[in-house]
Amino acid sequence: MPINAHPDYLKAEEEYHSASTDLERLTALEKMMKYMPSHKGAETLRKNIRTRYKKLKEELARIKKTAKSNKKTGIKKEDMQAVLVGLTNSGKSSILNAITNANPKIASYGFTTLEPEIGTMNYKDCNIQIIEIPPIGSENFDHGIVNNADTILIVVEKIPEIQEVISSLRNKNSKRIIIFNKIDLYDSGTIRKISETLKSKRYNFALVSANNNFGIEDLKEKIFNSFEKIRIYTRQPGKKEDNAPVIMNPNSSIEEVAEKILRGYSKKVKFAKIFGPSAKFNGQKVGLKHILKDKDIIEFYTD
Repeated sequence: MPINAHPDYLKAEEEYHSASTDLERLTALEKMMKYMPSHKGAETLRKNIRTRYKKLKEELARIKKTAKSNKKTGIKKEDMQAVLVGLTNSGKSSILNAITNANPKIASYGFTTLEPEIGTMNYKDCNIQIIEIPPIGSENFDHGIVNNADTILIVVEKIPEIQEVISSLRNKNSKRIIIFNKIDLYDSGTIRKISETLKSKRYNFALVSANNNFGIEDLKEKIFNSFEKIRIYTRQPGKKEDNAPVIMNPNSSIEEVAEKILRGYSKKVKFAKIFGPSAKFNGQKVGLKHILKDKDIIEFYTD
């Protein structure tokens, strides 16, 4: 214990020794540095405290960086992926809760979301991956996830926020949907003005309220349409029940569907029968190069 130490220093030193986590110890060390004795006899003490503080801070930064890296690599991108972005307290978590099976933490204070939250939106037989990331301005905002997303869902409460969010985005290729949230707070006249302003700027937008589910179905439809994918169903010959759709790009062939189901499977397919929009008639016998359309149904016949 140093001679002539400030009472606040002694209190901070006690907090340091009784701390149960590194973060608590770091906080206590910051207080100790603030109140540590300045006389010559405490020179060694000051050096020791600063060294401890530096090492502990570096260790916490390393742990945080490792954890953040693990989170990024742990998110597997699905066939259809959209990411919710916005300023703090814009209602991203409420939107995620309204359109997916996720149950994120929702609070009235800012910066509630500290790491990506993942949900699945099941719509028209498709499972669409929706990711909510920490708000713009947060140190945890993840540009990597945004850059890889097919569709960016920009959640705002006010029109000026749109450009503020867009200016923070690096992904120039993805589709964008403006989600004007908390629309239930406005009267009909204001809602009409908001809608006309967004139309004049040629935004693809949805007016919604996660509070009363207003506009949620319209939002789901817009998200679904943003992907420009086709749904190809398969079924076993002689069966009536279709399997869950295989999500493909437009103008995909039967060969490509077979390979997506199982690599090498197309080599076992002798021919296929098609039911749906691309067939001249239901049950048309076709080869592997046949180009498919949305909602086609395939029956594979193998050797």
